[in-house]
Amino acid sequence: MNDAMNKKTELPFDEILIREYLLDNPDFFSRYPELLLAMRIPHAERGAVSLVERKQEMLRAKVAQLEEEITSLLSMASRNEKIFMFNTALSLKLLQAEDLGELRQLLSVELKEQFQFTHVRLITVHDIDSDLSHIWSDRLKQGYYFGRLTQNESKRLFGCDVGSVALSRLSEQCGQVIFAIASADPMHFHPDMDNLLLDQLKQLLDHLLPKL
Repeated sequence: MNDAMNKKTELPFDEILIREYLLDNPDFFSRYPELLLAMRIPHAERGAVSLVERKQEMLRAKVAQLEEEITSLLSMASRNEKIFMFNTALSLKLLQAEDLGELRQLLSVELKEQFQFTHVRLITVHDIDSDLSHIWSDRLKQGYYFGRLTQNESKRLFGCDVGSVALSRLSEQCGQVIFAIASADPMHFHPDMDNLLLDQLKQLLDHLLPKL
């Protein structure tokens, strides 16, 4: 019985060979255009459709995907340009800061005004402060941290609960200093985001702080 069923289900041709032949001869259907209209392909919503209709649908989907990718790239380019222009202007102001207090004030005012952050801080970590030491060694073991904090960590860094944060370690020449930014939006900073803004500012602070 099983042998009879297997014989019925066996195809009289090798699908792999047909696939390879069509790939090697892309002009096959141009030589036999009637096959394009005669062939029907199952469609989840419209039932069976012709090969031409299916190809048109796939092309439309591909065009839509490319348009989304182009829009995303343009949006990213615009964002990166905005960050570059902001950092350039801020760098000129910070280079003119005469002391650490003025630098802190400029950094905080400019970032809050431009990006609506709620807190911007430069925090020195002392070994006897277990809470900050924990953040320094655990949260910032990779050098950066983006995302949510515990309630205790938020209060230790910013004095209150915050939505999400971007943290980075400054270089050893600055001492154990955390550059900390907070947003009221819990989703503003997240682990998958890039560190373009923070990295450019970190490099500038690494250069300036030891001189002040």
